[in-house]
Amino acid sequence: MGCFVVLFALISPRLALFAVWLFSDLLSRAYDAWIVPLIGFFLLPWTTLAYAVMWDSSERVHGLEWFIVALAFLADLAPYWTREAQKRRR
Repeated sequence: MGCFVVLFALISPRLALFAVWLFSDLLSRAYDAWIVPLIGFFLLPWTTLAYAVMWDSSERVHGLEWFIVALAFLADLAPYWTREAQKRRR
């Protein structure tokens, strides 16, 4: 299952989140409420996926794992930054 999630994440993080939700209970174990992964699906899919995967390794996120989640957050924000930069160039 892990290899498929990585493959789906390379294609689309939303596809990977959907596959994780459909075929495992990782999201329900990592998040207490169903609304957080749902909002994450639309707004911050890389961050939602990274937090769930990092949480699964030791049932908490600590140390270097927060760095991975922060990188995912930056990956989620990158399209917004590039869009603003393109608007300023025009």
